[in-house]
Amino acid sequence: MIATGGKSIYGASVGILMLDARFPRIPGDMGNALTWPFPVHYRIVREASPDRVVRQRAEGLLDHFIDAARDLVADGVDGITTNCGFLSLFQEALAETVPVPVLTSSLMQVEMVNRLLPAGKRAGILTISGSTLTQAHLDTARVPAGTPVGTTEGGQEFTRAILGNELQLNVDLARQDNVQAALSLQSAHSDLGAIVLECTNMCPYAADIARATGLPVFSIVTLVSWFQAGLRPPQF
Repeated sequence: MIATGGKSIYGASVGILMLDARFPRIPGDMGNALTWPFPVHYRIVREASPDRVVRQRAEGLLDHFIDAARDLVADGVDGITTNCGFLSLFQEALAETVPVPVLTSSLMQVEMVNRLLPAGKRAGILTISGSTLTQAHLDTARVPAGTPVGTTEGGQEFTRAILGNELQLNVDLARQDNVQAALSLQSAHSDLGAIVLECTNMCPYAADIARATGLPVFSIVTLVSWFQAGLRPPQF
């Protein structure tokens, strides 16, 4: 066997563009490397704070993300994702810039989840910021029109601590915020058949949400696991 080179880093097929944040990333969070059963390669996009990306539409940051994506490709990743669902706005620009598959947002799986559900049922979205999740975010992710949206805004802990980039997180209160928001979404929509978590920081609470609602819960972890399986198919 003759080995050939060309990459700077081997074994990590998924590259993750990270926001510039300091809040705690507990197991299950996309930014905690222990979450993944496979190696990943991180690249922090400086100046891309949670508030700037989520509440300010990532204004002025596209070039930063393009540069970071190119760096990841140069390092040797086979595909790129991000750690914020609001970056669906950059899907087309990033996909046109780099020569590898790009998956910017958990929202991109809503349409696929709908196809899995029984007749009369549809997926809903749980987001960290319902007030700033615009139609443009949904359209670029090809989310079907009229998809129900719930939010953790107004809760005790989760939205404030994450978007405020706080150094401490009360995990129990954050869990309560996520579960309560999911239950409210379910109560408001009798045809809800599944929940898609927009926010990558919601993933640690996916199992709690599933137990409370009795519904399937899809997240960036489920989507990137599928993504990675295509980039690096298992051998049998």
